[in-house]
Amino acid sequence: MSTSAPTSSPEPPEFIRGSLIPALPDDLAIHCVALLPRAAHPSLALVSRAFHTLLCRDPGPLLAARRRLRLSDPHVILSLRPPASASPLFFLLLPHPGWPPLPLPSPPVPVSSSSSVAVDGNRVFLFGGSFSGVPSPSVQILDPRTRSWSVGPRLSSPREFAAAVAHSGVLFVAGGCVPSSPFWAESLNLSSPDAKWSPVPSPPHFREKWMHGSASLAGKVLAVADRGGLAYDPAAPPTEAWAPVSPILDMGWKGRAAVVGGILYSYDYLGQVKGYDPDTDCWSKVEGLEQELPKFLCGATLANVGELLYLVWEGKWKGKGKAKGKGEARSMVVIDWAAIAVTKAEEGRLTGKVLSRDTIVFKDMPKGSAITHCIALEL
Repeated sequence: MSTSAPTSSPEPPEFIRGSLIPALPDDLAIHCVALLPRAAHPSLALVSRAFHTLLCRDPGPLLAARRRLRLSDPHVILSLRPPASASPLFFLLLPHPGWPPLPLPSPPVPVSSSSSVAVDGNRVFLFGGSFSGVPSPSVQILDPRTRSWSVGPRLSSPREFAAAVAHSGVLFVAGGCVPSSPFWAESLNLSSPDAKWSPVPSPPHFREKWMHGSASLAGKVLAVADRGGLAYDPAAPPTEAWAPVSPILDMGWKGRAAVVGGILYSYDYLGQVKGYDPDTDCWSKVEGLEQELPKFLCGATLANVGELLYLVWEGKWKGKGKAKGKGEARSMVVIDWAAIAVTKAEEGRLTGKVLSRDTIVFKDMPKGSAITHCIALEL
């Protein structure tokens, strides 16, 4: 009786392996990760070195996948200026607890903290500033999706500490230059790729001002100055476009501010967060924050992040503050933030509720580094 050799079953196809999810090729794995909410990324970054690289060190492929899927989340770009540096360092933050800061490249033209910023869509525009004490006319554009900078049309006047606002697809920049300049205020239409800066006529008696805050509110461009704020209405005739802001608005606006839901938020000299309603020309204290937040006498920044009011401030290190056993302070900067939902009640009262808080540690940043810019955008 003859026996035949057993037939062997065919070899299974070679197992497809990827660096992210072994059972999937990387392009499909990146597509799957892109479908997840960004708030899940901090935990996912702990799974493996490959995930950490994709989410924190080289997010370009992931951002490209999210663009194809038309997904976006509110993000914050924070710039910190070391005390001995001429130019700030930029970081990308996802405003959810546990999200680590992602370093961004430095702008190609070094500028000081006297530069101004504005956001249009997914792009951040960095205007002027100074280098070696000389004001600059540079315009630098950051695309955080590709983590790259480009150079935009140069300003017609070198500027520092200027007011800058993106309003209805047009960039407006005012002040921070020689008052006699015909380009004391100028605009750039972003709808044209070859557009150049155009002068915005302004009364000479308004030009003796140094700006330290700006915003777009109720269809107007607002700028708070050292002596009286200004309002510019792009829809008004040129002879009527400029006017002083309301004295009530001017007295209550302290430096950095943010507009959320048609209300302009700032904080007063007592450290209280307040909101200005242009319909009633009145400031109201945001109630309900006294027990949860410190008093922001200085150093706080406000931003509209996904229609929530975000407060960002320089915090204090609460861990062990010694390094190397020599009594030296750790080389790090601590930044705190809080997300606040504000409700408008009867008689114009504003009530705030802190939805989340977090502390972010920026390692290897020298002590004394300060916040220069806080920019919110969708990515």
